[in-house]
Amino acid sequence: QAQLVESGGGSVQAGGSLRLSCAASGRTFSSYAMGWFRQAPGKAREFVGAISANGDRTFYADSMKGRFTVSRDNRKNTVYLQMNSLRPEDTAVYYCAAGSTGSTSATYRYWGQGTQVTVSS
Repeated sequence: QAQLVESGGGSVQAGGSLRLSCAASGRTFSSYAMGWFRQAPGKAREFVGAISANGDRTFYADSMKGRFTVSRDNRKNTVYLQMNSLRPEDTAVYYCAAGSTGSTSATYRYWGQGTQVTVSS
């Protein structure tokens, strides 16, 4: 079982950067792929990016490629989402999740509570 806690959200102006962190409890963190999703008000949850269990593969939603980077440190049981060149449309609650590699919510078993990111123009 894994418990996930996101941090690092906040308010930033368009063009700025933020780095989100997701700390996981439990000794099995390194066996899970980790994903990031987001949900804006009135919209469905959206895949952002993911990283394999050992960190050798990453993949992203097309609109995030080149701006967002997912990384992990299995020694610290932490996964990161570096977000650059932020846009107002990136405003959302961002969630991390642990499970099997994939871009759909159904492939992830454990979820954090989310952290708010607000990008102003």
